[in-house]
Amino acid sequence: MAAHASPLGTFLRDRRERLDPAALGFPSARRRTPGLRREEVAQRAHVSATWYTWLEQGRGGAPSAPVLERLAAALMLTDVEREHLFFLGLGRPPERMAVRGASGVTPRLQRVLDALDTSPAFIKTLWWDVLAWNRAASVVMTDYGQLPPGERNVLRQIFCNPRVRAAQPDWQGVARFVVAAFRADVARAGDLPQVAALVEDLSRRSPEFQALWRDHDVRAHGEGSKVLLHAVAGRLSLEYSAFSVDGRPDLGMVVYSPTGPADAARIRSLLDRSPQRA
Repeated sequence: MAAHASPLGTFLRDRRERLDPAALGFPSARRRTPGLRREEVAQRAHVSATWYTWLEQGRGGAPSAPVLERLAAALMLTDVEREHLFFLGLGRPPERMAVRGASGVTPRLQRVLDALDTSPAFIKTLWWDVLAWNRAASVVMTDYGQLPPGERNVLRQIFCNPRVRAAQPDWQGVARFVVAAFRADVARAGDLPQVAALVEDLSRRSPEFQALWRDHDVRAHGEGSKVLLHAVAGRLSLEYSAFSVDGRPDLGMVVYSPTGPADAARIRSLLDRSPQRA
């Protein structure tokens, strides 16, 4: 009976098939599949070709940290891909992260969000449930307070809310990035039932999510720029940065800042027009 590939095996095969044999000194002629052969990866990683084959097939056993380091080098992984490899292979980065689950945020952390007056900001879990947000996030992005708790999730909004989708000029690019960053985050969460339930539900509700999830792409959230087409304010240009929450590795904060005075003024106008809820 053929073995079923594990998430680790699937990730290894996907990254192996992306490599250029010629660029790494291997003959590129007469290959039936793209990328390196398994024995070539094994050679570069200084492991047994048989064992590496078993690892891709989901029956090689748990690799050690030094072996994962050699595989990451052999496959020329980026930093975020290397970290993802460790989560898949060992269930942890070099030091294990504790995951508490969605237990809310402290009043002090909420005050940090509220102090970011014209910068939309929110706190999310590793599986991208939004636990806390400020007024700017409500008027510029999504009013999470008006959503049922089960829908307060960034991916649910991106893939299942037509209004949020219409506000993204490059929805395809945003969707691809969000799924890749989400995949990197949920590897930190481990085998949690809420993660599996979320992926299953999104795959059922959105064929586009299902297709992107099968790509096995991973990226760091980091920082970058974003454009929104707001129904009232029009085009808003923002810069975003993602931060970890000290002492809470299961939480992250994302802050969107207006790129110029005109964008800040439009956000201020939205805040002035929106009643402040108690």
